[in-house]
Formats: sequence, structure tokens, C-alpha cells
Amino acid sequence: MISPFLVLAIGTCLTNSFVPEKERDPSYWRQQAQETLKNALKLQKLNTNVAKNVIMFLGDGMGVSTVTAARILKGQLHHNTGEETRLEMDKFPFVALSKTYNTNAQVPDSAGTATAYLCGVKANEGTVGVSAATERTRCNTTQGNEVTSILRWAKDAGKSVGIVTTTRVNHATPSAAYAHSADRDWYSDNEMPPEALSQGCKDIAYQLMHNIKDIDVIMGGGRKYMYPKNRTDVEYELDEKARGTRLDGLDLISIWKSFKPRHKHSHYVWNRTELLALDPSRVDYLLGLFEPGDMQYELNRNNLTDPSLSEMVEVALRILTKNPKGFFLLVEGGRIDHGHHEGKAKQALHEAVEMDQAIGKAGAMTSQKDTLTVVTADHSHVFTFGGYTPRGNSIFGLAPMVSDTDKKPFTAILYGNGPGYKVVDGERENVSMVDYAHNNYQAQSAVPLRHETHGGEDVAVFAKGPMAHLLHGVHEQNYIPHVMAYASCIGANLDHCAWASSGSTPSPGALLLPLAVLSLRTLF
Repeated sequence: MISPFLVLAIGTCLTNSFVPEKERDPSYWRQQAQETLKNALKLQKLNTNVAKNVIMFLGDGMGVSTVTAARILKGQLHHNTGEETRLEMDKFPFVALSKTYNTNAQVPDSAGTATAYLCGVKANEGTVGVSAATERTRCNTTQGNEVTSILRWAKDAGKSVGIVTTTRVNHATPSAAYAHSADRDWYSDNEMPPEALSQGCKDIAYQLMHNIKDIDVIMGGGRKYMYPKNRTDVEYELDEKARGTRLDGLDLISIWKSFKPRHKHSHYVWNRTELLALDPSRVDYLLGLFEPGDMQYELNRNNLTDPSLSEMVEVALRILTKNPKGFFLLVEGGRIDHGHHEGKAKQALHEAVEMDQAIGKAGAMTSQKDTLTVVTADHSHVFTFGGYTPRGNSIFGLAPMVSDTDKKPFTAILYGNGPGYKVVDGERENVSMVDYAHNNYQAQSAVPLRHETHGGEDVAVFAKGPMAHLLHGVHEQNYIPHVMAYASCIGANLDHCAWASSGSTPSPGALLLPLAVLSLRTLF
């Protein structure tokens, strides 16, 4: 039950809050609803074309509360109240929910989930590109339990493929596209235990360069894992933490170059200037590693050295769209997750807004007629916002009243646990005494932890383009790549593709039977 004190405070605040004049008229809401209804009725005509192209946007840690808060932030960055704003993903016609648990974890991690939404099978926490028969850290449980990803299926079908991320290119999400590892943390051989090395397991950076040697586009961070131990970084010459990590002495950048045919145009770049100077029409293979580790947060990004996610996506698409057979592109907004783990909601939400901008860029460069676009998250976080805030309240602002228990103000954004737990003189910190709008402000949390944790609730799946309607309800997370493969006629399940038996290239409308009556066979 809400106390009378709170009722009075909330009522006064909401009475004085801003209401746009047009919204005072009931006809505004009725007309809006009727327009939405008209658009919904158009969806009765399903897009059953073959998806020549598939783009998957993965917001790491982008739970529903993060989507909502990012929507408000996007609007407020454009000087609006925010709540009425539409994210690019909000415009997608089909929405589903994904159950994110790992085979051995109720609340999942990014490795087991990546295996699910890229490889089509659920897996144990901390493992990538392997089935649940592989146990984390146990190298000798890997062999024979490898599972391949939709990126591999697309490449095998003759399509171009790409990976773009704001994390290390050998981080959990991208690594499931090409690697098979009993431990997500085996970034280079420097991070592997002697036992795993002696048993023949390879680190993830090594696998990036050797497992699928002809990935057309790779962009993100992770330079140091490609170079021999203590090799000075090209950008941070005095930073010891940026130096090469490899114990085997390999220069994986040179190895990447050596694998490319001489008649092809291959380019390695390490900064934004080099990237934007490229002519994509003359690039066949691109490797861009813009930081020793993860890329910088969008709010901290150096515009000279680090490209934005949107810029990387644009370059990737200009390269990949040259293939007449189409492409598969994985795009990860990976540092949404990192911002939340650090309790820095402002960093996390700006990362989400930048990913939404990249989604818009991709939409402008492709067509729903032949491109299936899926936007989802691997898991959520214990991030929330509330406190009866009035319309237009800064998403990073205070709730309109103080606590009726400790008489102190509180921000609308809070975490269930994390590093923002602070006690001053035996009491909760008074947030009015700190700069809670700072980029690195750590929002208060209920339980003290050095790193905030993931959340276990379902996450949203947004879809548009061919066969997007197959993402329509509450699904197991591993269902997602089966839909993408089915739509693009790749992988093992090709019975529905009219062109499959003839070996010819698929054309729009080539799917045979009404998809409502077709069942998905396993891809393995």
C-alpha cells in the first residue's frame, strides 16, 4: 500500500508534469490507434520470399527495460519528452520473446546464449560453439561436440559473411560464430591453462583466423590477442596492458593476410581514418581491429581512431552486398552489457541508442523484400527504472519524491545488485550530493557486488523481412538461427526450397508451401 505522503507527492508532481497539447484531445489517440490498426492489417499478407540476406543485431544485455530506457533517451537526445519516441527496432512488424537460460544455468551468460542463437543448440554457461556435452574449462570434452553456426552455413552456401562488434572480436558473442571452445575466456593461448594446451585445444583468436579462413569482414577490438607476447601496440605504445599476449609467437594479422588469394583485395586497418578512406567497391576482405581490447564506449570514443558502430556497419554492408548470392552479417552492440556490469547506466543506454542508429543505417541500405533483419539480446540485466517519474523526466534524473523510509532522494534508474551500493555514515548515500548525471555515475543498487549481474527474464526478438512472421511467440533461444536459415535456404533444412533440387540460385517467392503448415527439421 502506498503511503499518503507518497500519494500527495506523486499527485502534485504528475499534475505539474508536461502533457503535449495534442495529447489532450481524445481524437489524437483514436487516430493513432486506427493508423496502427491499418498497418497491422497489412501484415496479413506475409512476406514468404527467400531471404537473400540476413542481418542479426545482438544487443548484449539489452533486456526489455534497457530497450524502453534507450527509447526515452533517444527521444530526449532529440529534445523530446522521450516516451513517445520510436526506436528503429520498434518499427519492426514482428516481435517475439526468447527464453535465455543455459543448459546448466537459470540466469545465463553470453557464451552459452551465443551458441544458442547462432548455432541452434543450447549449451552450458561459459562455452562457445559446442554442445552441452562439453563442460566449461575441460578441453578434453570438446572434440566431437562441436556445433557449427549460421555464419558457417551461409559461407558454405556461397554467401559473403561478416562480424562487426564493439567488443573484442574474440569475445563471447562473435566467437560462437566461428570457434569451438570449452571456455569463453581463452582469448589467446596466454589465457589458457597448460592442461588445455597440452590436450590440443586452440585459443579463440587462433580459431578466428583458421576455422573459417574466408570470413569477408571482421571488425571490432582485440588487437593484442593477435600479436606475440609484449609486442608494442601501434596506438598505445607506452601502455603495457595493450601489448601482445600470444605465447606461441604467432602474428595472426600476418597469417590472416597470407590466407587471402593474391588476386583479391585484402585490407587490415586499425583506425577510423584508414577505415573510412577505403573504397568498399575495391575491398574483398577486411579486418579492422581498432583497440587492443574492447572498443571504447560511444560516449568516450575518439573520433579520429575509433569508428562508431554505425560507421562499421555501413562499410561492412557496402562490401558484403557485392555478392549476388547475398550475405549474413552479425552485428553486436556488445558494450551495453559492460555498462550495466559496471553500474554505469548512462554508458549502457548510449550504447543501445548507437546500436539502434546502426539498425536504421542497415535498414536504409537494404530492402525488406530480400533481407531478413533480426534484433535481439542474449540476456537481460538487473536494471530497472521507476519511482513514479513524470512525463519527460530525464531518464537519468531523480524520482519526484524522497524515500518515505530514509527521507533521501533516489534516481529513477536503479540496479538489483552491483557496484553502486554505497553507505555513508551508516546510511544510504544521498544522491543529491553527487553528480548522478555524470557519464560514469554508478546507479545505486540493493546488494553490493563488484560487478552487477545478468537478469534471467525473457528478452525481446524483433524481426522484419522474409519469414519474419516465424518469430511470433515465446521461443527457446536456439530457435532463432533455425528461422534465419530456413528463411534464407541455407543449412540442412532445404526441403521447402524449390530451387534446392536443381542447384540453381533461389529467387523471390521460391518457398514452396505455406509456412504455417511446414515444420522445422533440425539443422544437425
